[in-house]
Amino acid sequence: MSENTLTEIMVLKELPLNKLQKRYEEVFDGKNAPSNNKVFLWRKIAYKIQELEYGGISAETQSKIQHLIQQYDPINNKAFRPNAATENCPKKKCLSRDNRLPIPGTVITKKYKGISLQVKVLDTGFEYNSKTYKTLTAIAKEVTGAHWNGYLFFNL
Repeated sequence: MSENTLTEIMVLKELPLNKLQKRYEEVFDGKNAPSNNKVFLWRKIAYKIQELEYGGISAETQSKIQHLIQQYDPINNKAFRPNAATENCPKKKCLSRDNRLPIPGTVITKKYKGISLQVKVLDTGFEYNSKTYKTLTAIAKEVTGAHWNGYLFFNL
């Protein structure tokens, strides 16, 4: 990064909000600033300044990113959690997987009364302390001795 660009970015960091918003409008061709958060605006402006100087992400890279997002949706893992039962399952025998659950193999961790709990998500249930449970609620009851909603207890 050139010394001028770096200096400009560091000067931006110290500007008051109204001047950051004005600079945002200049850099983004008259668009109003989408936020009143100074750090957010500073980062957006800094990225745009660097993009203008060095060029942005190529169309090929953007296309590859979009393909990977569709294939491995990092937020909802849709590729791993189909909504409907598969064709191999007889009617009403196979339940679709709850979308609140992480993909199988994920380890859910929670601190409870100073103890670190680790629950491994399986294809059909959960593993806790080398025992298999059908639901998170059963594990929460085992740990606390009281009835808890498993999703709430593990913050899912």
